[in-house]
Parts: sequence; C-alpha cells; structure tokens
Amino acid sequence: MQAETARDVDGVPPSFREAAGFWLQLGFVSFGGPAGQIAIMHREVIERRRWLAEREFTDALNFCMLLPGPEALQLAIYLGWRLHGTRGGLAAGLGFILPAIAIMLALSFAYVSYGGLPSAQGLLLGLKSSVVAIVLVAVWRIGRRALGRPLYLVLAVGAFLGMAVLDVPFPVIILVAAATGALLAPGPAAAGIPVPGRASRRGRAWRVLAAGVLLWVLPWLLTGTALGFGSLWARSYVFFTQAALVTFGGAYAVLGYVTRHLVENFGWVSAAQSVAGLALAETTPGPLVIVLQFMGFMAGWNHGAPLPAPVSALLAALLSCWATFLPSFVFIFLGAPYVERIAHEPRLAGALAAVTAAVVGIIATLALMIARLVLLPQGADGSVDPVALAIASGVLLLLRSRLGLPWILALAAGAGLACQLLGLA
Repeated sequence: MQAETARDVDGVPPSFREAAGFWLQLGFVSFGGPAGQIAIMHREVIERRRWLAEREFTDALNFCMLLPGPEALQLAIYLGWRLHGTRGGLAAGLGFILPAIAIMLALSFAYVSYGGLPSAQGLLLGLKSSVVAIVLVAVWRIGRRALGRPLYLVLAVGAFLGMAVLDVPFPVIILVAAATGALLAPGPAAAGIPVPGRASRRGRAWRVLAAGVLLWVLPWLLTGTALGFGSLWARSYVFFTQAALVTFGGAYAVLGYVTRHLVENFGWVSAAQSVAGLALAETTPGPLVIVLQFMGFMAGWNHGAPLPAPVSALLAALLSCWATFLPSFVFIFLGAPYVERIAHEPRLAGALAAVTAAVVGIIATLALMIARLVLLPQGADGSVDPVALAIASGVLLLLRSRLGLPWILALAAGAGLACQLLGLA
C-alpha cells in the first residue's frame, strides 16, 4: 500500500532516488543521539526541503515514542514511507542504520585486536569516562522533562529500587508503569480521525505481520539447523529479539537490562566490555542501540567454539543487528496508516508518560553501574580513579557548551591517551 503524497507543504516531493540518497547521507552524519537525529530530520525534511508538513512530523514522532525500539530510526522509516510507500520506508531505515552497522563492526574488530595496547587503553579510558558524564546528563535531562507529577517521581524511584535492589525484571517494570499510566490517563479516546477501511487495513496488516514473522524465523531456523538451537548464536538471537521488544527509553535503558543478563546470567560478556561498547557506540552515527551489535559481537568472540572467533563474532553481531532492528520496520509498516489516530489517543499518551518516568529510574541504575566500573575500577573498597573522575568532570562541563558531541568525545579520548602516555593512568 503506497503512502499518500505529502500535502499542505510548499516544497516539491522528492524523487525516490533523491530521498534514498538523503537517508544514506543522514546515516553518516546522525550523531548526537535520538534528540540530535530527530532535530536533523526536522530541519532537513520539514524546514529546508519542505517535503512534509509539520503536523505529519509531530504525529509521527508521538507515535514512534509509544513504540519499543530506537525512535529516531522509526521516525526515519515512517517519513520514508510517507514519501514513497514501503520502498521509501525500507530505503530510509536501511540508509539510517547501515553506516552505523559497518562502522561498529570495524570498531569491534579494532577493539578485540588492539584494545589491550597501552594507547588503545588510554583512548578507551577517555571514552568510558565520558560515558559516565553522558549517562548522568541523560538522567537529568529526561528526569527534568518526565517527572513533572508526583506519580511519575514515584514510578522513577520504584523502577530504580526494583532494578537495583529487588532485581525485578525490566519488562515487568515497563508493563506496570504503562498500565498505571493508561489507567490514570484523563480524557476519552481519540475520535473523528479517519483511518483506512476495515477490510483493506486488515488485509494489509496481516501481510506485513506475515512478512515480519517470516523474516525473523528464517535466520533462527538456519542458525539452529546449522549450529544447534541451543547454541550461543540461536539463543542470543532470541534474547536480542526479546530486548528489542522492551527497549522503551532507548539504548541507555535497555543496556542495563541486557548487561544484567549477558554478564550476570549468561556470562557471555564482561561488565567492562559492555561499558566499552557503549563508549564506542557514542562515537558512531546512527541509533545508539547499535551498542547491542557490539554486545552480540563480544558474546560471539568470547564463546566462539566450534567456529573461529572472528567468524563467530561476525555471525553473532549480524544476528543481534537483525533481531534489534527488524521489529522497528514491522511496527512502522503495521501502524503507519493509523498514526494520526494513535498519536491522539490519551490512554496511550498516559502510558508513554509513565513509561518515560520509569525509564528515568532504569537509566539511573545504568549510571550507577557505569560509575562504579569506571570511577572505582578496583571495586567499592578501592579508591576513586582520579584520571577518570577528572575526564568525566570535564565532559560534564563541555556538555553544557555548544561544542558538538563528536568533538567532546575526541577531546576525552585524547585526554585519556595523554594521561596513559604520561604514566598518569
């Protein structure tokens, strides 16, 4: 089903080739996390090129925030669908993530090949220290926006205690928060907003769902048949799929959930490797949840037998990527015809607000874990690493400036390298 041509805008809708080129270009320059990526899309698609109307962009963004998964990627898929239908959505989504996938693969191989060298350790020290500051700022910014009501503060504190103290599963926290927000949301359901005819939308939904299920099942069957359904690769594929379905709140929230399972339950990666992965993900364009590709890569590298470690790591990384990003395409192609109605549904908005509040607490647990690993490398009984603390403090100050995140990360990495060479780290 093709999307309707954009209306009520002054610009001329682009050709498919022009739009596809734009999405690929965006994939190489989309630094700054979801907020920065969404701002770039708004500036280029709405303000400069005027391909779509402001209302279409806003409704799509509200819809994407209701979904699990990286909202910037989902927004790109929807905008591409709005311009050129299904092929437009595929071009937009793939253009947005393929550069990040390729760059993260290169960084992953560099990490396992050179991560033990003193110079690389210095660079990683700077990047990991910067992650401490970045996650703390994320907690503050999201919390300042999301905790405007006493209920939301209670949900945030409850989520923190549930994850950090009571070991409540991440999906349970999300479901409880969503149910609470939906039950307490005021106002009637949205009405008067047209949606496609029942027969046409039902047939289309079933086709999209069938295609999505088939695209998920095929890699699982091939992997399980070749390597065993109890192998690391088949099990990690299922696990990363589960993670993708509960990634409300973005990479910071899901990384705490993934790290807890991969490090503590499965023993596939180390906590230090997970922090290094987040540091590397911060340096790449595209969705920050690309960190899950690194986690899959390291699981395959650490437990590759009977495959050679490079082959095992590459296979595990690609499977984690497929499991992480496929649901976003399916969600958008399923929901795209109903965006205007869904975006104005009060109970869904209430659920989203409550989930966002809970995510603040979940990200706080991630911040605590990262701070312990980076600032207290010898454990809680050890002393604070003065170099890591100094770099993290410097990054905190720079994040309040107009300096772009890539430059801040470069300065942090340079500072870590300098301290390593001077014998201070």
